[in-house]
Amino acid sequence: MSVKVEKLENNLVKLEITIEAEKFEEGLEKAYFRNAKYFNVPGFRKGKAPRSVVEKHYGESILYEDAFNIIVPDIYEEAIAENNIEAVSHPEIDITQMEKGKDLIFTATVTVKPEVKLGKYKGIKIEKKEYPVTEEEIEKELNEMADKNSRIITGDENTVLEKGNTAVIDFEGFVDDKAFDGGKGENYSLEIGSNTFIPGFEDQLIGLKAGEETDVNVTFPENYFSTELAGKPAVFKVKVNEIKIKELPAIDDEFVKDVSEFDTLDELKADIKKRLEEENAKKAKYEMEEEAIKAVCEKAEVEIPHVMIHNEIDGYIQDMEQRLSYQGMKLETYLQLMGKTLADVESEYHERAEVNVKTKLVLEAIFNAENIEITDKDIEDKIRDIAESYGSAGPNVEELVKNPTDQMKEYVKEELKYDLAVKFIMDNIK
Repeated sequence: MSVKVEKLENNLVKLEITIEAEKFEEGLEKAYFRNAKYFNVPGFRKGKAPRSVVEKHYGESILYEDAFNIIVPDIYEEAIAENNIEAVSHPEIDITQMEKGKDLIFTATVTVKPEVKLGKYKGIKIEKKEYPVTEEEIEKELNEMADKNSRIITGDENTVLEKGNTAVIDFEGFVDDKAFDGGKGENYSLEIGSNTFIPGFEDQLIGLKAGEETDVNVTFPENYFSTELAGKPAVFKVKVNEIKIKELPAIDDEFVKDVSEFDTLDELKADIKKRLEEENAKKAKYEMEEEAIKAVCEKAEVEIPHVMIHNEIDGYIQDMEQRLSYQGMKLETYLQLMGKTLADVESEYHERAEVNVKTKLVLEAIFNAENIEITDKDIEDKIRDIAESYGSAGPNVEELVKNPTDQMKEYVKEELKYDLAVKFIMDNIK
């Protein structure tokens, strides 16, 4: 094999690859044995005709395409590796010569990772961020714990529906005095103030008692998923069947003993404060990193190939499809409900994808410029973090750390490039 490399404009590289005639002959022979059973030649049982007869009957080029596909992928990968080409797209192939008994010659034009011209990335000035824990935050946590340990009681005939109560209702909606599909429900539990229904619906139920009925007048939002109802006024006939009240426990030492490993309210508050301080410290660290990275990227210059942005967007959409599948929904159905096309979603993701691609390129350039090394401990710690993030449902942490797959190690090394570049930036900020 011989390779000639030509750099083109717009981050393109053209490789002219020549494969010896003997190697192409090996590919033809493999192609024949793979496909022999499909050839039907008069005078021979199906699949039993010799290769020379097959080529004479079907034409000498019958095996060319399969032979090409058999030998070229590995040779192409070898060629870009030997020439240190970081391809970010599939190659466009143009066959120059493909003939039995002769060298196979073709060109492969591929988009490569662009060169980054770094600006200032040492001594970046950013504002130090701190988020002290307030008493209000601690009280909010305590109230949420009380809410999770509340009990639901059913109100009597004198109970008046208030915000925070749950109303068990029957309802039916009408537009232009006609009932519409999906606008009817029975014994539906609606928490007042949850904003689950159309704006204004829940507020009009406040003050009712069990057994009472009312007409609720609302207008569907202009961006409502059903175009037939969007922007139209509607009347819902509603009957309140039941009112359920959330009864919260008193937040005292006895409550603390019931819901935690602590004995006193002061101990629990101290623990909540410590946890919130850790969370706030992480938040501050993340925001400072984001600010520093943004500043570094703004000072860097790079021409991003469209294919890299397209690949990033594809990744987002694949993630979306996976998340939707967990909910039992297909992407097509979701897009219909949202009144969007796939092109709309791709357009919405474009700016985010461009920023992410540039960020990765810049961080990788800093990693290389500073000759940052990845240690075995770095890899082990990163794998441990990933494994622990899955929680009890994930893989065995120690087993994964001791015996990571090659694919896992390569993924971790790639992520560590960005992590260590960010650490370098933050170690050198002002």
